[in-house]
Amino acid sequence: MSSLTRPVHRALARGVNPYIFTATTRAASISTVRSLTTVPSRPQNSSSPTNTSLTAYRSASSYVPHHGGFGGTPSYFSAPSLPANTIIRFVPQQTAWVVERMGKFHRILEPGLAILIPIIDKIKYVKTLKEVAIGIPSQSAITADNVTLELDGVLYIRIFDAYKASYGVEDAEYAISQLAQTTMRSEIGQLTLDHVLKERANLNTNITMAINEASQDWGVKVLRYEIRDIHAPEAVLHAMHRQVSAERSKRAEILESEGQRQAAINIAEGKKQSVILASEAMKAEQINRAAGEAEAIRLRAEATARGIEKVAAAIEAGADSAQNAVSLSVAEKYVDAFGKLAKESNTIVIPSAMGDVGGMIASAMGIYGKISEQQARNQVVLNATAVSEPAAGETTKEDKKGHNGNFKDVLLQEFDSAKDKDKEKDKKRKN
Repeated sequence: MSSLTRPVHRALARGVNPYIFTATTRAASISTVRSLTTVPSRPQNSSSPTNTSLTAYRSASSYVPHHGGFGGTPSYFSAPSLPANTIIRFVPQQTAWVVERMGKFHRILEPGLAILIPIIDKIKYVKTLKEVAIGIPSQSAITADNVTLELDGVLYIRIFDAYKASYGVEDAEYAISQLAQTTMRSEIGQLTLDHVLKERANLNTNITMAINEASQDWGVKVLRYEIRDIHAPEAVLHAMHRQVSAERSKRAEILESEGQRQAAINIAEGKKQSVILASEAMKAEQINRAAGEAEAIRLRAEATARGIEKVAAAIEAGADSAQNAVSLSVAEKYVDAFGKLAKESNTIVIPSAMGDVGGMIASAMGIYGKISEQQARNQVVLNATAVSEPAAGETTKEDKKGHNGNFKDVLLQEFDSAKDKDKEKDKKRKN
């Protein structure tokens, strides 16, 4: 074994990447690797230890993390480096090692202690069972209303079957990334721009379900998909900004008009209430005034009735002073009536003796005299009827009628003669 290749053999025997050494052997390792890259290739069936070391080194270094050409995302489905078969190995937690025996799948090593057969067993794949985030590069998609958008996202996946992830697909990361892009374009094409912006969560869910349906045979489950950025053309952005401004202006005008409408309603309602209250107050005032007037009329009528009753009682009692007072009152009312008639109407009724005030008073007194005369005659008739009651021996209607008629006639004749005498005395007194 050459001194140049000895460090490489030691590193491979320990399962360590040849690039990782201590500080004391780093320079020797670099020179060894450089020298190995210049050694001409030999047949694989050669038993030369130098050729075996070179083959082992190339096999171990061929699984250094690579970066795909579609976005610079590292491949998480190819292990950074494959551990060497050192008979006894310790598998890390949340990691699955796929072991092949003589080129054929043998088993999957679980976390913990593992014992391998040298030369026959080979650790072919190292799969992580943790949740892994894959960046989906930006891509163009056309919406249903013919708007071109630039979208990118993040895909969160986890391996649930290391065997399918190793043998079901050549590069699961690349396949899932491409599937996510095509599914995104398909879903975006079914929606308009407004729906894409509003239904972002539903879009993520639909993309996740579509990818899971296709990735079941790859042993990979998509946990969720998140659209990271959505870039629209500048013209569309300006149009959206104008639309937002117009919408806000519209809302402001609507709110202002609603405020004015509510204010007008409130003012009208206030006026209505004030008119109702004023009418109710006026109604109450009119009712109170009418009630007061009715009460006043009733009181005046009662007072007038009581006065008339007293006057009538005095006249009936035969008091001369009462008769004179009544005569004077009638004369005053007669004169006042003509005065009011002249004031209240354009048609004026003028008495025949307008210049003779005394004559007017005498006429009024004459009216009262006639009324008094008629009342006296009625009183005479009543007295005659009361006096001419039937005597004890008068039982027939004819006798009663003859007796009553003769007595009334006698009394009326006496009354008329007494009246004529009074008239003659008045004439003599005037003369």
